[in-house]
Amino acid sequence: MTDAAPFTTSIPVLADEQFPDHPGAATEPEWFKTAVFYEVLVRSFHDGDGDGQGDFRGLAEKLDYLQWLGVDCVWLPPFFPSPLRDGGYDVADFTDVHPAVGTTGDFQAFVDAAHDRGIRVIIDFVVNHTSDEHPWFQASRADPDGPYGDFYVWADTDELYADARIIFVDTEPSNWTWDPVRGQYFWHRFFHHQPDLNFDNPAVHDALLDAMRFWLDMGVDGFRLDAVPYLYERPGTNGENLPETHRFLKKVRRIIDAEYPERVLLAEANQWPDDVVDYFGDPEVGGDECHMCFHFPVMPRIFMAVRRESRFPISEILAQTPPIPSGCQWGVFLRNHDELTLEMVTEEDRDYMWQEYAKDPRMKANIGIRRRLAPLLENDQDQIELFTALLLSLPGSPVLYYGDEIGMGDNIWLGDRDGVRTPMQWSSDRNAGFSRANPGKLAQPLVQDAVYGYQAVNVEAQQEDHSSLLNWTRQMMRARRRHPAFGLGGFHDLGGSNPSVLSFSREHERDDGTTEIVFCVNNLSQFPQPIELDLRRYEGLEPVEILGGVPFPRIGELPYFLTLGGHAFLWFRLQQPASERDGGTL
Repeated sequence: MTDAAPFTTSIPVLADEQFPDHPGAATEPEWFKTAVFYEVLVRSFHDGDGDGQGDFRGLAEKLDYLQWLGVDCVWLPPFFPSPLRDGGYDVADFTDVHPAVGTTGDFQAFVDAAHDRGIRVIIDFVVNHTSDEHPWFQASRADPDGPYGDFYVWADTDELYADARIIFVDTEPSNWTWDPVRGQYFWHRFFHHQPDLNFDNPAVHDALLDAMRFWLDMGVDGFRLDAVPYLYERPGTNGENLPETHRFLKKVRRIIDAEYPERVLLAEANQWPDDVVDYFGDPEVGGDECHMCFHFPVMPRIFMAVRRESRFPISEILAQTPPIPSGCQWGVFLRNHDELTLEMVTEEDRDYMWQEYAKDPRMKANIGIRRRLAPLLENDQDQIELFTALLLSLPGSPVLYYGDEIGMGDNIWLGDRDGVRTPMQWSSDRNAGFSRANPGKLAQPLVQDAVYGYQAVNVEAQQEDHSSLLNWTRQMMRARRRHPAFGLGGFHDLGGSNPSVLSFSREHERDDGTTEIVFCVNNLSQFPQPIELDLRRYEGLEPVEILGGVPFPRIGELPYFLTLGGHAFLWFRLQQPASERDGGTL
């Protein structure tokens, strides 16, 4: 991407009013409820020093792009020192930066520059385990009686905790691995080179909290807490969602609230909704554990619903989702740095998803699918727009994955999950504008196929094309910001006469006592569909299409009739008809 005014590209504004300026990172305790998050892999975004790998200097250089796009908060997966056997989730030092991506000074400069642009920053914090190269583990295995001897879970046999499932069933035969140095087995819920920390040891709590303070003192706005359901082990249980885990999270929350107000804890708890809501904490006090939790089960059901042309996979999982505390919010996403996980579906549904979305065995990973959004949807822009509209309108704060805003592809020939972690495609120039290095020095190869290659799919070209996916996504994010009901409103499933159409309303009571109402209609079918909706609860109000400002007929007693094109959607705001209102809108 060139340096010449890439962020002044004009796109048509909404018909009814101009957009507000991007808000600054000012005092706003529940900012996360209306935020749009953007996941960025530092190593894959932009190379600032020309060594072939993305870094914090490069990321800072692209903050203007993220501000132009409308991102409220950047989420950074691990960038700590690591042997990188698991994409950095095998942490070897919790309080430093991997030298390949910069220094702590580079990180500090990035955070300050993001805040100057009104963009917040949250980072991954891997609470459950470390790399086996972490000094804590090396000390624990070498000196069982030393200060780190009890930092990990050790046993003389591999028979304890037999009821705990193996998560990486395609690579790990057991949750125990023999260590010849210590002469004992160590426990791990993930890869054998990622030993689990021993949370029954208070010193582990103190060490992790001190590491969190290190980053909070540098200004980060919160943490995505990785793999939180697995912190403790108890005989006769599956080692997930244990009471001790919730007590630890309450402890963390108390300290964060007392010492670093307005910072956010986001739980990665890949569990069923009934179990996930416990990670918000006590509803009587508005939540006293994590401010946010990912809603994992809804994500694969969006893919199922569209392929089956039926709203029920989405509507049923949302109906099964319990209410959450008033001070909390869901995090919703379509894709991220991991595989599209299918843990929270039935075996029958998993087989269906593999059959529909992973026809090549190389597309599978563990219990999931390692593909990006655009290839999953066969590069069908109507489907990509429908999925994105659902992401931006369903309950929760949306999390975009870098590159999905331009429809980036993947490389299923790369190992593990690296196929969805290829360099960001900035332009059609050498190395896609990602790096000035010799192409052979790139840490990951660029996508170069005819459909998704950087010559065909890149930021620079799409910024100049007003009808591009990038400019459309930007417009949708700005439309969402104008209507707080998308982030703050309740959810009401409107049902309707056609099972191929998902319709719902979001209602938010403003501080002035008025109510903002938006309602969304989504055709999950590839063919045009009619829908009759019972909207009598909104009788007398006038729907106004949000993107174009076009008024639709007033809602009356009879069913409200709409027709949508294949994979089309409509967003409406409801207002009093012009002849009846006094200047205000609902």
